[in-house]
Amino acid sequence: MTAEATSLARILDLANIIVQEPDGAILHWSSGCERLYGWRRDEAVGRTTQDLLKTEYPVPRDEILRILRDHDNWEGEVVHHTKSGWPLAIRTLCVARKSEDGALRSILQNNIDVTGLKRAKEDLSEREALLRSILDTVPEAMVVIDERGIIRSFSAAASEMFGYRRDELIGENVKILMPEPYASGHDGYLDNYLRTGEKRIIGYGRLVKAVTKAGVVFPIELSIGEARSKHSRMFTGFIRDLTSRQKMEEELRQSQKMEAVGQLTGGVAHDFNNILTAVIANLELLAPQLSDPDQRELADEAHGAARDGARLASQLLAFGRRQPLNSEATDVGALLASFSALLRRTLGETIELRIQVPAHPLTAIIDGVQLQNALLNLAINARDAMPRGGRLTIEVAPVRLDADYAQSYPDVRTGRYVLVTVSDSGSGMSDEIRRRAFEPFFTTKPTGAGTGLGLSMVYGFVKQSGGHIQIYSELGRGTSVRLYLPLAEGATAEAAARTVDVEPEALAKGSETILLVEDDPRLRKVLSRRLRSLGYEIVEADNGAAAMAEVARRPEIALVFTDMVMPGGMTGLELAEAALAVKPELKVLFTSGYAEPAIARLGQQKGAWLKKPYTADDLADKIRQVLETPAE
Repeated sequence: MTAEATSLARILDLANIIVQEPDGAILHWSSGCERLYGWRRDEAVGRTTQDLLKTEYPVPRDEILRILRDHDNWEGEVVHHTKSGWPLAIRTLCVARKSEDGALRSILQNNIDVTGLKRAKEDLSEREALLRSILDTVPEAMVVIDERGIIRSFSAAASEMFGYRRDELIGENVKILMPEPYASGHDGYLDNYLRTGEKRIIGYGRLVKAVTKAGVVFPIELSIGEARSKHSRMFTGFIRDLTSRQKMEEELRQSQKMEAVGQLTGGVAHDFNNILTAVIANLELLAPQLSDPDQRELADEAHGAARDGARLASQLLAFGRRQPLNSEATDVGALLASFSALLRRTLGETIELRIQVPAHPLTAIIDGVQLQNALLNLAINARDAMPRGGRLTIEVAPVRLDADYAQSYPDVRTGRYVLVTVSDSGSGMSDEIRRRAFEPFFTTKPTGAGTGLGLSMVYGFVKQSGGHIQIYSELGRGTSVRLYLPLAEGATAEAAARTVDVEPEALAKGSETILLVEDDPRLRKVLSRRLRSLGYEIVEADNGAAAMAEVARRPEIALVFTDMVMPGGMTGLELAEAALAVKPELKVLFTSGYAEPAIARLGQQKGAWLKKPYTADDLADKIRQVLETPAE
């Protein structure tokens, strides 16, 4: 053997090479195999590989021999066991050595230990599965991008927050989730950071804006972390939607402001009331002693002015929650019916009064006289908002305020209430006026036409009674004032049953695609989450034009669930008419905060009706009822 051949043989002997007969009997066992498997050459030669190594084949051994006879080689992965019994993952290449007549004489087997690589792949697969599990369950939205700003991972919470499916975003630049000016500046900022290391967001939290697929801009808190490898960088963004928090903070600030104003007003009114009481008493003592008619007239005018001041102080005490209340269990429906005649006389002939009360008693712990005064004040306000006539509807119904509602209104306690809704078809309020409507002395009426204390008194009375009050209004659409009065503990079983929470398992579910049309992003998010929890596929839109675009693009939409009043020039009714013209088999469900607006009756000709506020079970049942109603 030449020196070159000897050197080559020595090199090959270092490899894991086995030469065996077709039946597996070992003819040659390299020193590499001694190190890998633990058997010396004299222990291995003569034994069969399948017995010595306890080989686990991916296919039967006879199939491998057939392939070697037909194709001269076979490559695959097997499991071998060492002398100590330890399993090894082996990548093996078998090469056939044949006789001149083509018979298989021996097999050269070259083995590569891939155990470590396979374990690394398994570890990587486990980590990827863990990451996918985290992405699917982490409550905060999470987006992972590379150093070019391309989205690589997208959590389920982020998909719900932004309205995109994962396959729509993977591979897109992350600035698709940003409104201006953030989108334009993102790439430049990222390039500057990679070049200079200058940080603006990375490693810190920051309040910025984001934009959904539907184009809705909303506030977020963004925290970004960085992970570096030898060849690349990845950035993980954790996103928290601040829409609800900002709404809650706004409601809390308003509540605190009203509380502070109430404390100040109540204190001043109390002292003022004491002063006026002394003035009135002295005037009453002085008047009989005056013989001059002119002097008596002056005293009477002063007495009348003092009494007017006392009434004003009483109104301020009501706002400041310092008026004495005679609270007791009161059937609200019966009380409303008892003074409906007075309400009709107050409203006049041009305004139609509708009163809707349940057949069963709804009992609240309130001062009945003060509730009548509150409803009378609301009726007078409604009358003034309808100078050319209109409709006033007062409705009494049971309701339960749940945790979702309480999150938006910090001063609200969850539980059962008697809801009294006073709705008119008048001129409505702007957002600015609605926010200030309960403030004392705030009024939109001309000078001398009102003190601005009517709604303040109602607010103070409801709050002092342990209830909650809310105004829902749109310019040109009317106003709906809702009084949530605490339900008496001794309320009838029927009333309690109508407001009791339904366990999530009992809610009616489905799998259809629903187009949700709601301009309030906070409410739209809550409704979308609630409907998705019931199994539905949700498509969102914030106005009629966007909704029609989705109807044209998504033929699988089975139901349109729309608010009646929306910005953008298209009402819910007009949207329904346009959608049904395109797709006549569509089902439509309308909703609104008004008790019974005129457009609601028109809407019921096109679809079903669900009045706000509604519970989760009301929504679930109504959705199923509409979807399962056969087409006419």
